[in-house]
Amino acid sequence: MSAIFPDAAPGLGFLGGLLIGLASALMLLGLGRIAGISGLIAGATGIGSLSQSRMVAIAFTLGLPLGAGLVTLARPVSVAIPGSILTLILAGLLVGFGTRLGSGCTSGHGICGLSRLSPRSLVATTLFMAAGFASVAIMRLAAGS
Repeated sequence: MSAIFPDAAPGLGFLGGLLIGLASALMLLGLGRIAGISGLIAGATGIGSLSQSRMVAIAFTLGLPLGAGLVTLARPVSVAIPGSILTLILAGLLVGFGTRLGSGCTSGHGICGLSRLSPRSLVATTLFMAAGFASVAIMRLAAGS
């Protein structure tokens, strides 16, 4: 593979991308609903409005960790989570706040919004990417590399 990414698995990444695209297309074509995860979670928990049944939102939301669990059973992975559980909870709450503020998460805008040629998603995704590039550049400068 690559010296920079020795454990890269582009075939699995491609397959994962196809499955994400298929799931979002099936939800849009089958239910007329965008598969935006933050909106579905907000609807499933009752903190947001829904354009479809709450059961669909709950099923989709529960399917995310269940699907990951099934994949992990088929192909075990080890995950090291840096930081404390309190840090993870705080980070999750901040991400949730940001997704409500930005009318969607990065994946919702990047996958579902761009595929529908949404101008709002184009702006949002461009800003997400620019902020990510800037963050990496600043961290590299701070680290001296």
